[in-house]
Amino acid sequence: MPPAIILKGVTKRFRKNKKEFTAVDNISLEIPRGKIFGLLGPNGAGKTTTISMICTLLTPTKGKILLEGIDVTKDTLEARKRIGLVFQETTLDLELTGRQNLDFHARLFKIDNRKRKVDEALELVGLTKDADVTVRQYSGGMKRRLEISRAIIHEPAMILLDEPTLGLDPVSRRGIWEYINMLIERKNVTVLLTTHYLEEAERLCSRIAIIDKGKVVVQGTPEALKAKIGNDIIILSLKRDDPKLAARLREMKGVKRVVRENGDLFLYVKDVDKTIVPLMKLFSEAQVSGLQIKRPSLDDVFFHYTGHKYEDAAEPERKVNA
Repeated sequence: MPPAIILKGVTKRFRKNKKEFTAVDNISLEIPRGKIFGLLGPNGAGKTTTISMICTLLTPTKGKILLEGIDVTKDTLEARKRIGLVFQETTLDLELTGRQNLDFHARLFKIDNRKRKVDEALELVGLTKDADVTVRQYSGGMKRRLEISRAIIHEPAMILLDEPTLGLDPVSRRGIWEYINMLIERKNVTVLLTTHYLEEAERLCSRIAIIDKGKVVVQGTPEALKAKIGNDIIILSLKRDDPKLAARLREMKGVKRVVRENGDLFLYVKDVDKTIVPLMKLFSEAQVSGLQIKRPSLDDVFFHYTGHKYEDAAEPERKVNA
């Protein structure tokens, strides 16, 4: 079965103050049908620009985007029929009720059996009881659930979710995850999710692509990506810098990689149990102030492939009440 979404060498350039900059740089992706695919990266990495090109709001400078075989630049209207979209920012009419927001959207798509479809969409996201309350009175989590229901009311083949849990508290965030998984089970849709929450990508996505500075640096399943960088990580906090120690550690059997970061040494090893004893022989207590052992995370994957921490992925100063 061919992929639901294909990007081939897609690039997007903008001009600002007579200067050109590249927001998305020659990315290629294949997103399988009926799965959740995550586009993971810090703020400004190019995630929203990529989503905007897929949903036809922006035209690629170069490259091709296919949705179920349809070229989005050649048959824009046909491509849009196959897409449900949840924007990063809320786009609901706050003065209408939840039901009225969905009814308006259903009219735009000329949906038959409009009332039944609206009722089904509200029921799916648990908003039947609050359907006739104005959206202004909804919490942030309720608004997100309403936007998800709006995205699926015309029964699209794929749903694009651009930072769907941005600004939500942890409880509301987990609730949105449950509804996204429910969509896959009940509707068998393809979901493309952009997020800068590492836990979200790992929890939801069967495959992810990490994007940084407009480029896809690596893609695969979360487990496979973590396995590539080593099974365990040993973190050594040094009391004093010792350049020779890092070189000696790299020569040890079982050590795949050694990285220096803010005075600490990160050792990516195949088997921590076999490495820890010979490791202890290399240094005295006077050299080391601390030692940690942990399993690789997506944060470690990002650091491994980009050479810098995921610090830029901190949530913006925007809070939405649950």
